[in-house]
Amino acid sequence: MAKQYDVLFRLLLIGDSGVGKTCLLCRFTDNEFHSSHISTIGVDFKMKTIEVDGIKVRIQIWDTAGQERYQTITKQYYRRAQGIFLVYDISSERSYQHIMKWVSDVDEYAPEGVQKILIGNKADEEQKRQVGREQGQQLAKEYGMDFYETSACTNLNIKESFTRLTELVLQAHRKELEGLRTCASNELALAELEEEEGKPEGPANSSKSCWC
Repeated sequence: MAKQYDVLFRLLLIGDSGVGKTCLLCRFTDNEFHSSHISTIGVDFKMKTIEVDGIKVRIQIWDTAGQERYQTITKQYYRRAQGIFLVYDISSERSYQHIMKWVSDVDEYAPEGVQKILIGNKADEEQKRQVGREQGQQLAKEYGMDFYETSACTNLNIKESFTRLTELVLQAHRKELEGLRTCASNELALAELEEEEGKPEGPANSSKSCWC
């Protein structure tokens, strides 16, 4: 049986509640968008396999709840992430200001060398914009991150941002990947696929549901 992927790792979506993390995830994995919003309960995840530079990458993407009452749960997932999206809503100055807090959490709980990208989501809501593109670019520069403005509604920069974070993670682990290009039988697990241990309980545990 042909191997389904060469490398496996975990990406994490963090940010305030309502910034569109679940919509980003559903658009990328299922090419779906639902305008109605139901807040994620605890943590949910989806899987997708993409090819980057000839390497089949299996991505386990964790979607975390933004509400304060779930922070103790969601912070447990930071330590095993190889890549993190920090997401704010361009129509919410508050969510932008809170990125500083999310960065602090990453610095405290995520492993050293974790790759990060700043996302200004809901770029389709230009008439409601409270955060300028230049502000996002400047903040990303201060923290040494790449920056994208995205829209799950119009599919703006969804594939591009997820692919870029995947590339950054692969580059960060290029020493481990040196043998992968020449030996198709090699398998590098950068993160454990702990579906049974990691699956959230209750209604959030539905791989087919798309909660935006």
